Formats: sequence, structure tokens, C-alpha cells
Amino acid sequence: MVIGIVSPGFMGAALGGALRDGGARVVTTLDGRSARSARLAEAAGLEVLDTFDDVLVAAEVILVVTPPDVASGVARRVAEAAGRTGAHPLVADLNAIAPTTVAAIGATLAGAGLDLVDGSISGPPPSTRPGARVYLSGPRATEIAALPWRDVSAIVLPGPAGQASAVKMCTASVYKGTTAVVTQALRAADHYGVLDQVVEDLGDHADAGAVAVAAAKAARFVAEMREIASAQRSAGLTPALFEAFAAVYEDIAATDLANGDPESISRDVPPAEVARRLKRR
Repeated sequence: MVIGIVSPGFMGAALGGALRDGGARVVTTLDGRSARSARLAEAAGLEVLDTFDDVLVAAEVILVVTPPDVASGVARRVAEAAGRTGAHPLVADLNAIAPTTVAAIGATLAGAGLDLVDGSISGPPPSTRPGARVYLSGPRATEIAALPWRDVSAIVLPGPAGQASAVKMCTASVYKGTTAVVTQALRAADHYGVLDQVVEDLGDHADAGAVAVAAAKAARFVAEMREIASAQRSAGLTPALFEAFAAVYEDIAATDLANGDPESISRDVPPAEVARRLKRR
């Protein structure tokens, strides 16, 4: 089994490593990627090919793990590469996107004769802590579930493509929405000079380490909150809350705490340090 990873970021490289540990040959490309991606791919033991086309030709399955705002563009790139090369891998989109975005991506891939499995990821990368859950839906979801996952639980949902992404839109609305609320509480408490009292009163809810890690991903979370807003709108609910959370993460992305890679952030950082680094530049 040859599996292609697009792209080898913090989560993508870790999932690739979990599959490699399970016995698969896992390939990727670093064409256009950063030095950080190169480090992550090397640490995960991924085989690096020269080009995107090379990955498509080599792989029987392509796992797409990208920021949500580029998911549709990557789908177009996969479709175009399939047209150039004649490759027809099974494509699993594992991004944090709304079911409507899944439908559009499915249509893009179908135009190139490619099948889509809808997927979503819950939990940290398996390289950080074993036990991540990958939800899967669509007619060929069982094929992705049957891959040799190590330290990852693959869960097939009944129903069409879009169900797995619906799970993500609901769970991430709580996980990342709650973190946004805590972040704003710490920032406001610091402004008013009551940070110690607020942290003591909130207890375990005032998880400064989680705030610090989220800040390193804030730019990515902006698009995710907008996808959640879209999912809420399609469900007949107001999108306003998650549009506001998108604005919160956009603001956080402009602070010093957002500089850095999530894998290098210490969870033991004191609340006062977090609040200081959350000040606007």
C-alpha cells in the first residue's frame, strides 16, 4: 500500500508517520513547502518525492491535510494533476471544512474521475499523544478506515460524504470556541489588573498552556471558524457567534504569542506570560 500525504505539516506528517509505522509506504513532496515541513516529514520517516505529480502517480490513496482555506484549491490541484498524469488514487479530504465545502470538493474531484472520502480529525497528532480519531464518511470510507493506522482510531459514519465534516464542525465549535473565550477572559483580566484572581476563580478552565498552543495556530483557526459559521448557517442557525470567534483568532494571530510552531510551545507557560504575549504588537 502506497499512501500520499498532502501536505506534511504538524498533523499531516504525524498521520503519515502513523501509517508508515503500520507498514505502509508513505510518500509526500516538499515542493513549495517550508523548512519546518521538511523537518516534520523527516521526523515522521516519510519518503519525499520531487513533485506533486510524482506523489499522485505513486500513491493508491491520497490524504489531504491542509488549512481549511486552501482545501478547495488543493482539490483543484489534485484534479489537474490527475488529468495530466492519468493517476486515479482514492482521495480522502481530512480538513476542517463545512459539509457544503465537502460537496464542492467532491464535485471538483468527480470532474477528474476521482472518488472522495470525507474525513475529519479529532485530537492531537499521534506523534504528540496516541489516540487521535479520524471520522470518515462516504461510499468508500471503509477503504480509508482499513489503512494500517497506528495509534489512530478510524471511525466510519453511516450516510453520505459530509457527515464526518459535520462532526468536526460541531466538536471544534466547542473545543476552539471555548479556548477563544478563555483567551479573551485572560486578556481582559490582564488589562484590568485582576489576572491572578480570575485564574484562581476559573481553576482548571484557565488553561494557559492550551491558550498558548491555540495562539500558535490562530491564523489557521480563522478559516476554521468561518467554515463552522457556514455549517451553522446551513443548519438554519445564526453564524454570528463563530464569525465573532474568527475575528478573535484573527486578532490573536497579530500578537507575539502567535509567533512559533505549535510543537515547540510549552504547556507550562504561566498565565501572566501568556497574557503579556497576547498584547497587540
